[in-house]
Amino acid sequence: MKLIFALLTGLVFGIGIAVSGMMNPAKVLNFFDVAGTWDPSLAFVMGGAVIVTFVGYRLVWRRTAPLFGGRFQLPSSTAIDAKLVGGSALFGIGWGIAGFCPGAALPALGTGRWEVALFLVAVAGGFYLRRLLTPTKRADIAT
Repeated sequence: MKLIFALLTGLVFGIGIAVSGMMNPAKVLNFFDVAGTWDPSLAFVMGGAVIVTFVGYRLVWRRTAPLFGGRFQLPSSTAIDAKLVGGSALFGIGWGIAGFCPGAALPALGTGRWEVALFLVAVAGGFYLRRLLTPTKRADIAT
């Protein structure tokens, strides 16, 4: 049952990304081009996501455990450190250059564009490189 709900969640996310046009990197890049062909639609998509997430979290935190898991898995650290800031900056730079974030690139694989596959290979390579350079333990997640 857990996998079925994971599949349905991913399907709804992918449909939302497709309907909003966020699989098109030009649409995303136009959001950042405030002096040229600015397109504010990304702000509306993000705003809608923030509202849904806000309501969803309010409902979920009323529960003592997730529906399909033994416990909520939350980070134990709330520190804003160099790793967090650097990773966020790297994410933003990559998003601004490619016009994709990893979440939107996965459904965009269905478009058959080689650029999407290349972007996801680069993301996977970055994950792997980070793991090689700074191995972490699972202790960073609170029990």
